[in-house]
Amino acid sequence: MAPTQGPRAPLEFGGPLGAAALLLLLPATMFHLLLAARSGPARLLGPPASLPGLEVLWSPRALLLWLAWLGLQAALYLLPARKVAEGQELKDKSRLRYPINGFQALVLTALLVGLGMSAGLPLGALPEMLLPLAFVATLTAFIFSLFLYMKAQVAPVSALAPGGNSGNPIYDFFLGRELNPRICFFDFKYFCELRPGLIGWGVTACCLMVKAVQNLKLIAGVLINLALLMKEAELRGSPSLAMWLVNGFQLLYVGDALWHEEAVLTTMDITHDGFGFMLAFGDMAWVPFTYSLQAQFLLHHPQPLGLPMASVICLINATGYYIFRGANSQKNTFRKNPSDPRVAGLETISTATGRKLLVSGWWGMVRHPNYLGDLIMALAWSLPCGVSHLLPYFYLLYFTALLVHREARDERQCLQKYGLAWQEYCRRVPYRIMPYIY
Repeated sequence: MAPTQGPRAPLEFGGPLGAAALLLLLPATMFHLLLAARSGPARLLGPPASLPGLEVLWSPRALLLWLAWLGLQAALYLLPARKVAEGQELKDKSRLRYPINGFQALVLTALLVGLGMSAGLPLGALPEMLLPLAFVATLTAFIFSLFLYMKAQVAPVSALAPGGNSGNPIYDFFLGRELNPRICFFDFKYFCELRPGLIGWGVTACCLMVKAVQNLKLIAGVLINLALLMKEAELRGSPSLAMWLVNGFQLLYVGDALWHEEAVLTTMDITHDGFGFMLAFGDMAWVPFTYSLQAQFLLHHPQPLGLPMASVICLINATGYYIFRGANSQKNTFRKNPSDPRVAGLETISTATGRKLLVSGWWGMVRHPNYLGDLIMALAWSLPCGVSHLLPYFYLLYFTALLVHREARDERQCLQKYGLAWQEYCRRVPYRIMPYIY
């Protein structure tokens, strides 16, 4: 019998019906984007010209490549870390420990991929393998989520997440029942949050740039963004300026996330959400195969981009990154040490929990300045693709909806946690994400 707990959190995502719809809609959307990017019309809206059969989706070679990739990242996770950090206090007053070695894994993966490229491994088929790789990643996410759901049946009450324990199996399978599922010290959620999908999305862009600097022949690589960039080099002699910008911007984002890996321990994904299909599919399939959409589009639909416009786009991305990194660093510094000279002079509001809310600096401009920076960068990633197609702007549209939804969840939780202090903060900082707009 599943363990029971106290009052349950309100249902999200439309409850069981919404969760059931998302179980189908999310994979369907991902495959639609993959098919649309390689089609002639490249339409975001409307059905694809044809649907692939199982013989196109299933590939033992793709399965072996995917399992090898997961195994490599798991092995790198287990390497000695430069630091071990403690997470937030749990219901039973304990704190879990987490290895901070994500950036180390990024660098080692880039070196291994670079060595493989130098050895002339036959890696040029990856762009043609995106559909079967996405299929095995989705299949893995479903099987892994089932394992997580079954594991949670025997987890103690103190290990369960605030949500994901509605008693409805579809909803709980989607949202996740257990907060921090582990085997020994291997934390499944923390591993998936920044490792297989994020590194797979961005790491080999670095390898390509190193190869280009060394003036070596551009060949197709192993991972998605690099493989698409190098495939373009094969087709057209050299990567386009637009492709370089997309790869460079996204590599910066991935590197930043892994360099500041410890900050993820205070995010909603780690502290509040259970680990179920929502996060498992998002981490392992959605991130690598949809966040690389701009590079996929540019491979099949090259876009001219002059230096003046490229400079403007670089400025937009730099502005977004400056806001994103400044806001996050200010918040993390304040959480670690409110007496730090960099934040000691900031105005705060005291709460009944003993914690303080920043009400000046970045967090006095809007209530979620890091989201503002994220959205500005999302725009910069799409602009190199031109304005003739809506498809490469899917990430911007999706991310806007995601962050508005996440901001609403943040607001509800903060109001419940901080009460009158949060109401005062909202009064003093009226705008949520965009100053004077929202």
